[in-house]
Amino acid sequence: MGRTYIVEENVGQYLLNINLQGKAFVSGLLIGQCSSQKDYVILAARTPPKEQQNENLKHSKAKLDNLDEEWATEHANQVSRMLPGGLLVLGVFIITTVEMENDFQNALHRLVFAVEKSMNKKRLWNFTEEEVSERVTLHICSSTKKILCRTYDIHDPKSSAKPADWKYQSGLLTSWLSLECTVHINIHIPLSTTSASYSLEKNTKNGLARWAKQIENSVYLINGQVKAEDGDLLEGQLLNSDHRSTATVQICSGSVNLKGAVKCRAYIHSSKPKVKDAVQAVKRDILNTVADRCEILFEDLLLNEIPEKKDSENEFHILPHRVFVPIPGSTVMLCDYKFGDESAEEIRDHFIEMLDHRIQIEDLEIAEEINTACVSSSMNTEASLDNTDDEQPKQPIKTTIVLKIQHNIGVIAAFAVVVIAAGISFHYFSD
Repeated sequence: MGRTYIVEENVGQYLLNINLQGKAFVSGLLIGQCSSQKDYVILAARTPPKEQQNENLKHSKAKLDNLDEEWATEHANQVSRMLPGGLLVLGVFIITTVEMENDFQNALHRLVFAVEKSMNKKRLWNFTEEEVSERVTLHICSSTKKILCRTYDIHDPKSSAKPADWKYQSGLLTSWLSLECTVHINIHIPLSTTSASYSLEKNTKNGLARWAKQIENSVYLINGQVKAEDGDLLEGQLLNSDHRSTATVQICSGSVNLKGAVKCRAYIHSSKPKVKDAVQAVKRDILNTVADRCEILFEDLLLNEIPEKKDSENEFHILPHRVFVPIPGSTVMLCDYKFGDESAEEIRDHFIEMLDHRIQIEDLEIAEEINTACVSSSMNTEASLDNTDDEQPKQPIKTTIVLKIQHNIGVIAAFAVVVIAAGISFHYFSD
């Protein structure tokens, strides 16, 4: 038996309303959440068309030779930045004027693997063996309204398509748990003298990868104690734990320091959530939002051709703020990133371009104060690779994140020794 996809009714209406405007096909992304039993689809977003591509497709046949995989995967990368913890690009869809099934399935197979491979390169975390590895492809014929839903195992490029059920459900957007936290970060990334050939961007990514291991291996405490991962989010037996990590020291030519407070949000479907699901969703949002900000900053520096700094000179850059906006008709929120000189209109237009859904400027929520990245250069200085505490770089450090969860709207005090300090609020939305 194949997987079942529970789909918000508004998604079905959106897909049916897409106008091909004389083109042979339109492709896009399906967004939602995986679970062991079924997947939930809460949003669909068509790929923004290229002007030149538009003209070519108007005169092409209904074959998918003109499907621009590079353009589609870049769209997926941009959209993945806009998803809070717990939400993923679950797969791809294509709407065509005819039913030529074999041609379309081959193209969808290539596209779903290309999208997943591209997004995976940018992640600071890996999927676990227990997680669902199937991604969905959806083909809709605009003339007959016929729907063909298939899945592929992304761990096996040679996997064949499996049939899947596509079921619409009203009110799906209201049945979610919301997890929120403010994370105070002070990440010190040394620029190693042994990797001088590396670019600043690559050094930073390597440093974030080391920091990510600390976040992944952190001890998460619920109400002051470790809670069994397989237990219910609000119930269950508590366990003891004492996890430690050891810092290392090396000679560096400079460093990058990331400082500030970031707002993290995650969503999990309210159908019997486990502790490990909530912790994993929050953890991945922490990793995603920090990595995405750095990537956006480097893109901005490259685009504006900022000149390189001189030796022994500190260089400060403002990291982009996180901006949240609700999915229309939902309590689930998506996000984007805003530099200080960008207007609310620009952010709104980017949401519309990437997600193909109209939002209101008054719904934009700028979540944070200023965050900075400082790049400094100083020869032969010692810096810790894994420790952000400069006073005792050789001492073992304990990374602990304390989550206090209360029923309904609860205030959650949380902190992490050395690495982060966070406060998490737990909210329940249901109709």
